[in-house]
Amino acid sequence: MSLVRRRLLSTAAAVAAARGPPPVRVALTDSAGRGVFATRPIANGEVLHSAQPLVTHPSRSLFHEVSAPPLASYWLRMERTISDWSPQVCYRCLRRKAGKGGDSRGDCYFCSDACREHAEGFHGIEKKADWSLLDDHCSSRGLKYPYMVKRLACMVISGDVGADCLDILQPAQLHQGTLIEMEEEFELLKSTFRKAGFQEELTTFLTKQWYINVLARIRVNAFRIELVASSYEDLLSSAVASVTCDASVGNAVYMLPSFYNHDCDPNTHIVWLENADAKLTTLRDIDEGEELRICYIDTSMDVNARQKILTEGFGFQCRCQRCLSGD
Repeated sequence: MSLVRRRLLSTAAAVAAARGPPPVRVALTDSAGRGVFATRPIANGEVLHSAQPLVTHPSRSLFHEVSAPPLASYWLRMERTISDWSPQVCYRCLRRKAGKGGDSRGDCYFCSDACREHAEGFHGIEKKADWSLLDDHCSSRGLKYPYMVKRLACMVISGDVGADCLDILQPAQLHQGTLIEMEEEFELLKSTFRKAGFQEELTTFLTKQWYINVLARIRVNAFRIELVASSYEDLLSSAVASVTCDASVGNAVYMLPSFYNHDCDPNTHIVWLENADAKLTTLRDIDEGEELRICYIDTSMDVNARQKILTEGFGFQCRCQRCLSGD
């Protein structure tokens, strides 16, 4: 059993021993595949469970030193250098850097020794390769999910997880144009490992089909971890990130949260307080046996905008009561 899987299981066991099992179960729905259901009445605001991510990756603008875009100049007038405002998050757990704390040795920031130790496997693999071609490709096209596949591949090579760790998740529906782009990204990833001198037996899992299958699951199951402005520095970096179309600390994929179906009027909410460890809470009183649903997008959008994003981004037409009413 991999190190990451053992850690997730041991954490889950500790939580279960302290609080009992979460009041949810995964079962088939009538029309949306698997879903999450309440096993007892649940009060408004109750924390259902927490979840540690299977794989994370920080937003590119938050782990690379980048030049300030012109529109960000207003926010930088009182700053002396780019490094004064350039934000960082923990390379593993996505926790925001606070002041001068944390461990910034090397090319990445880690918020604690524990995060550095937990990242030692995949980060050690990453440091052995030159990722400039893949980085240039993703940067020029505004891509973020190939970074997560790269990290997952490094986790597999280091023995942290198995190559099939995301197989249980539902994949996205892929169009021909997307497949062609994925094939180009796969070749870049494969050639980077080859140029770095990794032995063939370590990367036998890394086939074109594996890459496409993993990326198809990440595309539809990754959660966007939103920034929280708790200080002037956070507000500044949030504004800059918004200008560069990257207003989040990163993305993460989970197991149980990925089974929650969508509703434009959700009864459940997923939140992040300090890092990528998620908490699921109820938004109203829940009956026993009721399906628990979250909203995948911004609930403030009108019905046409919501339908467009859900159809193009998630591959389904929403038929929740809110959409059917035209709200």
